[in-house]
Amino acid sequence: MDPNPNKFPILSYVMTKFPTFNRTSSTAGASTGEDFDIENQPVPNFSPNEPQFEASASMPYLKNRKLIATMGEAVTGVAHTRSALRILGTRPDHEAVDLARLRLAEIEADTSLTPEKRAEDYEIYKAVIDLDEMHEKYEKMLSDAERRLERIYEAAVAGEELNEEEGGEGKGLEKGELDEEVVGILKDAELGKVIESVELSGRKLRILPEAFGRLNSLVLLDLSNNQLEALPDSIAGLENLDTLNLSENLLVSLPDSIGLLFKLRILNVSRNKLHALPDSISHCRSLEQLDASFNKLTYLPTNIGFELVNLRRLSVNLNKIRSLPTSIGEMKSLQHLDLHFNELGGLPPTIGKLTNLEILNLSSNFNDLTEIPETISDLINLKELDLSNNQIHALPDAFGRLMNLAKLNVEHNPLTIPPKETVAAGVVAIKGYMAKRWADILLEEQQKSMTPVQEQPQASLFTRSTTWLRGAVSGYFGSTGKSNEDPYLNQQL
Repeated sequence: MDPNPNKFPILSYVMTKFPTFNRTSSTAGASTGEDFDIENQPVPNFSPNEPQFEASASMPYLKNRKLIATMGEAVTGVAHTRSALRILGTRPDHEAVDLARLRLAEIEADTSLTPEKRAEDYEIYKAVIDLDEMHEKYEKMLSDAERRLERIYEAAVAGEELNEEEGGEGKGLEKGELDEEVVGILKDAELGKVIESVELSGRKLRILPEAFGRLNSLVLLDLSNNQLEALPDSIAGLENLDTLNLSENLLVSLPDSIGLLFKLRILNVSRNKLHALPDSISHCRSLEQLDASFNKLTYLPTNIGFELVNLRRLSVNLNKIRSLPTSIGEMKSLQHLDLHFNELGGLPPTIGKLTNLEILNLSSNFNDLTEIPETISDLINLKELDLSNNQIHALPDAFGRLMNLAKLNVEHNPLTIPPKETVAAGVVAIKGYMAKRWADILLEEQQKSMTPVQEQPQASLFTRSTTWLRGAVSGYFGSTGKSNEDPYLNQQL
């Protein structure tokens, strides 16, 4: 819950330097037990000459005591909110919140509940939703505080006085100061000109006028590499929009109205500051490519897979996603899924339903990703798989079923299955090893179950594996006739 120094460098620096955040008087030994001060935790060997954060190195004015005092007064609300959240607990995941909302709806509709039971259950699930909302507001508070401190610092450098009530946000954003090309486009539209393509990349735009929503003939809109912090709700009026590029801006959220872009096929919102994608994005059912990489996402909308059934490429790499919704398995058209550099602790078993998937990148989830579900072996069309830089100890038993896998990267994992010498021999050797290992496991299980009572159930189990097992073992180990076949195994299969 502490401000991340990489995301909020000035805020982090100020909150370690400003002493009045202490809830109690700072005395020796007061940082243990009930007197532990979460707002100003002790930092060993910290001194003004060796700051914990490097903000002062690139921002020398942060060494000015008067400036630090002004900044501290501007962010006291952050400290108070953080204290409350430390007591209440960590943020619930997105699916838990959605489940809580569903339960509340069920409670309200259930007339058989007694008033006491209704009130008791209501409070439990309402608490989950309230906690999530508090964390959401805290995240926004951190972003707002950092921007406020940036303005204070810029004013100090310029030798100006900054009115905190106004915050300086309106400068340069008046209608009369709009980019000339933007004004020209809007005038052409007012005169009845049909505009199908608008490319405004790299124009340093800070706002997109509401009037843009009236360009209903627009097919392509490129607003990449600007300084946009928000989009107008009127964007829903671009009913014919096919391609929208919003990459490399300062967006912290997308409007819910984006879900009304029913013809949108390509959406690029990479390299922004998005903490979440709106649930309404699931309504963009024509989407084929979605790039939300290089953001601050911690989850994907719960129902995203149920509705984006035409999505072929999903890139959400370089975020902070901890888990995927189970609905991801419903993206039956998905061919490319990039999840590298996240905080994934695992994959839902439904990942195995992505039978059209050809490329899957799970690299660099580091200590969080320790295993892969067995259902990954159902990805029969998978051609490329990157599992590097994780903590995976063993590949799934049925891994050899990935007959089309041609490129595999498992570097920098503590793998024991398959062994290192097999890994070094390449993807063909790995698949062969895993296929033979799975065949041995099946045979061993069969031999253990050869009693008259259990013979029939076991036969059905091995019948399900017959097709791929014969092909895999034969293909990997070069069987050309019956000389290399196991008659006992064939008989039982």
